[in-house]
Amino acid sequence: MPAGGSGDADHSAIFDGTAGEWVDLGHAFGPSTIYWPTDTAGFRHTELAFGNTDAGYFYASYSFASAEHGGTHLDAPMHFAEGRYAADEVPLSSLIAPASVVDVSAAAAADPDYLVSVADLTAWEAEHGEIAEGTALLIRTGWSSRWSDRTAYLGTDLTGPDAVPELHFPGIGTDAAQWLVENRAIAAIGIDTPSIDYGQSTDFQSHVILYSENIVGFENLTNLDRLPATGAGIVALPMKIEGGSGGPLRVVGWVPG
Repeated sequence: MPAGGSGDADHSAIFDGTAGEWVDLGHAFGPSTIYWPTDTAGFRHTELAFGNTDAGYFYASYSFASAEHGGTHLDAPMHFAEGRYAADEVPLSSLIAPASVVDVSAAAAADPDYLVSVADLTAWEAEHGEIAEGTALLIRTGWSSRWSDRTAYLGTDLTGPDAVPELHFPGIGTDAAQWLVENRAIAAIGIDTPSIDYGQSTDFQSHVILYSENIVGFENLTNLDRLPATGAGIVALPMKIEGGSGGPLRVVGWVPG
């Protein structure tokens, strides 16, 4: 509907929720937040003040510390591609975008080392149409249902360097990553696992292939089952860290009514 006769669209219904549904696609940060196993510090939230002041008002304040790459977070392209976007350089068009969801949860349930393939992507397109330019492509493996069990989510209960060879979770195959950069102009790639590369990767080539093209990554997503295959959108706004390789991410999906 026109707003005030200006000819501009009135989007207020989107933001008050009456035209559809907002879906939280991120995990909260706290003591149980999952980080890469070599980061043993985790998320630190320290109370600085909490309670009534001498002036009679209540006051609460905390400090926090976190690695850039833990919990639901952004991978800026420079994370694996020198000279590409840092966290504060990522354009809004890569963070606010239409979303397409490719569901490989059945295959991932049968194989914790499952790799999303070109065949998965072309089969999805045969049913839903070509992945549009500027899309945030989200891969649903179903892994977020394991978030409350760190061992099940990572595939190991180890921490530190010894844990890395024992990681088991699905990811995006390098053939699929290469096919995307050669054939589809996506803006972002997201997944509900700890990494867009599968747990057993040793060279992280899917990161390298995609991020070299300034495609941003979203890792440790959740609730992708609440988004349709097409027609939704995402708003993925990370902490804007100057020169950062990533950062904590608040990401929501929009499902039109």
